[in-house]
Amino acid sequence: MRFLSFTVLLIISIIASAAVGKSGSPQNSSKPAAKSDDIPKSIAESISGTLQFVEGNFIGVAEAMPEDKYSFIPTTGNFEGVRSFGEQVKHVACAQFAFFNEFEGKKPPDDCEKGGHDPAKTKAELIKYLKDSFDYSNGVLATLTATNALDRVEGRYAGPNTKLGISVVAVWHITDHYGQLVEYLRLNGIVPPFTQKYGIKVR
Repeated sequence: MRFLSFTVLLIISIIASAAVGKSGSPQNSSKPAAKSDDIPKSIAESISGTLQFVEGNFIGVAEAMPEDKYSFIPTTGNFEGVRSFGEQVKHVACAQFAFFNEFEGKKPPDDCEKGGHDPAKTKAELIKYLKDSFDYSNGVLATLTATNALDRVEGRYAGPNTKLGISVVAVWHITDHYGQLVEYLRLNGIVPPFTQKYGIKVR
């Protein structure tokens, strides 16, 4: 009985210590307590924060590549049939429209694999097309709620899915192509802007 009482008291003591530690005990005084406004307040914000982060990174690489390199396709290794740098940018822009067209129940473009039917060709035109696609994406994503998150979405781009699911796919898709374009930049002697700003140490 005494052992049981001691065990209960020990558990209570551990829990209390952990609670005090999280709430700002001397051992954690260097870390401010988390505030409720430090985290997203809605389902839409939970996705949009990441979307806007990868949007900034992707636009950064698009702007960093010189216009005369927008036709660049790697030749070292097996890159047969891959898109040029500019085609990658156009594909992502088209896909953003496609994913969020489906979110809204609209018919998406039929040809995003080839960049879509938008006439953009120059670097300036492609970056405008890209930025327009992100403006549209962010606007539609803002309508995502707990009520409609699991609404069914149809379409050839990642469908059938849910509104929440298609939003996550849209973010993943940008990061997939971001990784490819980072390689394109480095093969042209350009360090990606995000890496230039924050640096990455190899461990």
